[in-house]
Amino acid sequence: MIRQAEASDAPRIEAFLAGYPETSMFLRGNLEAHGIGCSDHDYACDYFLWPAEGPLRAVFGCSNNGFLMLQCPGREPEAFAAAAGVLAGRPVQGLTGEATQARLWLQALGLAGRLKLDHPEPLYTLDLAAMPHADLTWRQPGPGDAALLATWFHGYEADTRTGAAGTSQAAEVARDRAEQTIAAGLFQLLLEEDRPVAMAGINARVKDIVQIGGVYVPPGMRNQGLGRRAVQAVLMQAGAEGVRRAVLFSNNDAASRAYEAIGFRRVGEYLVALTDGAVRLGGGGT
Repeated sequence: MIRQAEASDAPRIEAFLAGYPETSMFLRGNLEAHGIGCSDHDYACDYFLWPAEGPLRAVFGCSNNGFLMLQCPGREPEAFAAAAGVLAGRPVQGLTGEATQARLWLQALGLAGRLKLDHPEPLYTLDLAAMPHADLTWRQPGPGDAALLATWFHGYEADTRTGAAGTSQAAEVARDRAEQTIAAGLFQLLLEEDRPVAMAGINARVKDIVQIGGVYVPPGMRNQGLGRRAVQAVLMQAGAEGVRRAVLFSNNDAASRAYEAIGFRRVGEYLVALTDGAVRLGGGGT
């Protein structure tokens, strides 16, 4: 049996997920930021607990904007089937999680053959105390950077094939994301001669752990180590604010080499899967 979590379940959900920090950042970050059942924010989640009673063995999440997340370390088929059944009828547009778990859930959901993006990515972690020092200049983006960020996010989504890339809404989505990024204050712009040359940001934070995302260098400035330095800038700022550990997943081999150069070590594989538009889930499982 599986059941939907209530607000009072938050502490035990966090305690369970904390045992799997590298692969639970979206679930934990959304829980910490938005709670359970008390927010209409796009990233706020409904959480589902398996089994319904007793010690937790799996947590499944579905955000308001239709993204699925999971932590099911035992990979029990009955857990995936139960989660597929309870989500029947919901529109979804993507799924992320530890790669083997995520593939099993995609199969249970009937989504395995309905994806526009199916990208396993190496998963990395870093103790910030081990990161080499670098003499860098950075700042948070402000309102005057909105047009630049919109261009960069448009390019980022095209490179990674995420978001609305390739659609007529891509430019508008990039502009919205630029505005949200400026308001949130979680990105940094790497500067050279006071000019922004790259960006990187935090897409989840829980206690003293952050997950890095949105690393982008414009095409004409690549292969100069700017992405690596942008990540360092974000982590140096985060370290000054009490962060001690970082997690990220890498989109390509060049990025992996850059992250390894500043001390990230590979600890697994993470899957990013996107459907071609919103897909309404069918029935399956109990």
